[in-house]
Amino acid sequence: DFATTRGDASLPQGMVTFLVGDDRERIENVSKNNLCARSPVFRTMFGIGMKERDAAEVTVSHTDLASFTALVDYLLSDKFDLGEEEGRAQRALDLRELAQMYQVPRLELLCAQALQESVAPATAVPLLEAAHTTGDGRLLAQCRRYVADHAAEVRASGGVEQLRDFGVAKGLLGDALDQVAELKKGALRVAAD
Repeated sequence: DFATTRGDASLPQGMVTFLVGDDRERIENVSKNNLCARSPVFRTMFGIGMKERDAAEVTVSHTDLASFTALVDYLLSDKFDLGEEEGRAQRALDLRELAQMYQVPRLELLCAQALQESVAPATAVPLLEAAHTTGDGRLLAQCRRYVADHAAEVRASGGVEQLRDFGVAKGLLGDALDQVAELKKGALRVAAD
């Protein structure tokens, strides 16, 4: 991507400072040129006459500092870092949303992979709800299967109490009823033999 920065006079020059989140925390002195080489959204924002083109500061209100910093770090260095184990799944969700918004498909794939690797008793239900909300069928199926296969561990971790989405609750109840029906069929077959 960075090879495109040589000889392309249309790329903007200069630095930008991002004011991120409700607290307007600062990410200072980021090269507009490099951001544009890696993201079509930044290329549009800084390259074709939008109000941000000549701005020294740009407000980004739809995210938090840690997630936006992870996006900028990835764009500038190809460094994919979700931080500490605690909160890793939520950071992957937030960063994937930014990757979609700023049209960075490789980062989006890395986040999807990290989410799939993050499914555990404490994260299965929140990830299931997020997958349902975002329409991520693969993660949804993985979480549903995980909850079915590890129901006791999910329940012990507080997963049931984390459930907020009524549609997801209905889906999990349907899964449980299907499993009961399968168990009954199996028991009837064994009894008939």
